[in-house]
Amino acid sequence: MHLTLVQRILGLVVTMYSLTMLPPIGVSLYYGDPLWLPFLQSFAILVVAGLALWLPVRNVERDLRLRDGFVVVALFWVLLSLAGALPLLLGDRPQLGFTDAVFESVAGITTTSASVITGLDSLPRSLLWYRQQEQWLGGIGVIVLAVALFPVLGIGGMQLYKGDTPGPVKDEKLTPRIAQTARALSGVYALLTIACTTAYVLAGMDLFDALSHAFSTVSTGGFSPYDEGLEHFNSYAIDMVAIVFMFFGGVNFALHFVVWRTKDAWSYFSDPQFRAYLFITLGLIVLVTGYLLATHSYSSLADAFRFGAVTVVSMQSTTGFVSTPFANWPGMLPALLMLTTFVGGCAGSTAGGMKVIRWQLVLKQAQREMLRLVHPSATLPVKFADKPVAGRVLAAVTGFFAMYLVLFGVMMLMMMATGVDQISAWSAVAACINNAGPGLGRVADTYQHLPEAAKWVSISAMLIGRLEVFTVAVLFTPAFWRH
Repeated sequence: MHLTLVQRILGLVVTMYSLTMLPPIGVSLYYGDPLWLPFLQSFAILVVAGLALWLPVRNVERDLRLRDGFVVVALFWVLLSLAGALPLLLGDRPQLGFTDAVFESVAGITTTSASVITGLDSLPRSLLWYRQQEQWLGGIGVIVLAVALFPVLGIGGMQLYKGDTPGPVKDEKLTPRIAQTARALSGVYALLTIACTTAYVLAGMDLFDALSHAFSTVSTGGFSPYDEGLEHFNSYAIDMVAIVFMFFGGVNFALHFVVWRTKDAWSYFSDPQFRAYLFITLGLIVLVTGYLLATHSYSSLADAFRFGAVTVVSMQSTTGFVSTPFANWPGMLPALLMLTTFVGGCAGSTAGGMKVIRWQLVLKQAQREMLRLVHPSATLPVKFADKPVAGRVLAAVTGFFAMYLVLFGVMMLMMMATGVDQISAWSAVAACINNAGPGLGRVADTYQHLPEAAKWVSISAMLIGRLEVFTVAVLFTPAFWRH
């Protein structure tokens, strides 16, 4: 383990991250609110901390190994969460304690639409901008953005890219150089954000609201400058824009890049993961819309479709936008929508959850095992996109499912031990580990009233979900630290 190299990279990245405090200062000065000072103080603290880490080891020149990359990624997300909490602690609006400030920071950077802040409509715009900006940076992954710049700093990025990339296949590159791949993904992310902002403006939002909601829509983060979220606008057109871009936020960004480069939209439908994601989403929209009509929850097909589609796509993509309080819907719908967050979006997207491709592979494995009962001597490879899937990938998927569900169960019991009721604990852990946000029971609207210990369970779940379990779990294995 090259600890000095880890220290050097962390110092550089923290210093770079300090620059994210500057845009809120500009927003504060533009709108004339008083919160520019906490952001300036946070900027200074992060610059000093980053340089203090980097300067003593600035001349260290070593190759970054895979184990080093996992340590950097895990430590950086922890440091990032603490750094993001600084302006919330230093400012007097809203007045948050340490736990709540860290919770809000982690929810933002992991694109989890869980919040302990209420009264958003009356908060200064610089703070509202900051929350949206955090989700946008977390959506593409600050590590991916950093990897795009690391060649300039003389650091190889492949090991960090592997540690921070969602999905079971970590070696996929769009271009020969990993930095070029990171820049390509960042470019697609920026273009989608611009398109989403434009669409929101055309649908009736002002520029601030459009850009703020585009940040959280494309990142599948779900924060809004308003307590009511999309419900604040009560606009069919705005809801339709949200549906389209939430859905695309849940699509593999490498696939977006291929479509953009080839100018062939049919490339989407040639991808089996995209087809499954589309099929699940459309099927759920039909089911939920039909159920809402059958139970007379809405009087018209247009309303049932509108609210059903927004909620389905929001939960499926783990965005967490709420245009209506779905926790009050009848029958099975609230539980069904919470369960969809476990599937989530595509690998390589900004969405959370376990990812569509993993569910496809585990179902194919189950199908193979059933066929083996009938043909015990047959050789039955698992194929995906007409190609055999390597055994190590299948083993990793099986291990991921086991670890994910075990951790989910343990954290749910830990939350119940703090006094949280079963429905609230189940949905809170599900919403946090899947980076979705809205839950049921006590966490249907806000996480503010949870006990402090339960909030730390939620914080842990959000980070574990964003880092996809193994990136964190591997650090606690003795083999990882052996030479």
